[in-house]
Amino acid sequence: MKSMSFGSYLKHIRQQKKIPQRKVAHRLDIDTSTLSKMELGERQITISMIEGLADALGLDYRELQIKFVSEKIMQDFKGQPFLKEALLETMKFIKE
Repeated sequence: MKSMSFGSYLKHIRQQKKIPQRKVAHRLDIDTSTLSKMELGERQITISMIEGLADALGLDYRELQIKFVSEKIMQDFKGQPFLKEALLETMKFIKE
């Protein structure tokens, strides 16, 4: 099953900025075929990769992490009847 559209978003940004896959892959210490699969949604992107992706693509780390986490939550929990309540409960435990 294909993962979220986060990978296609990264691919779009990378292509728009004319950054070769090899440069992004090098920054993440992965091979280009792995990056390609991540962009196609065939392989998971992990939270630990977000900082390197932001750096390689010249994106704001904070914004990219928010987008990643938001899409991950929606991918994993969309349709759950008590999602909003669960998120509100979780917010009580998050310290800023």
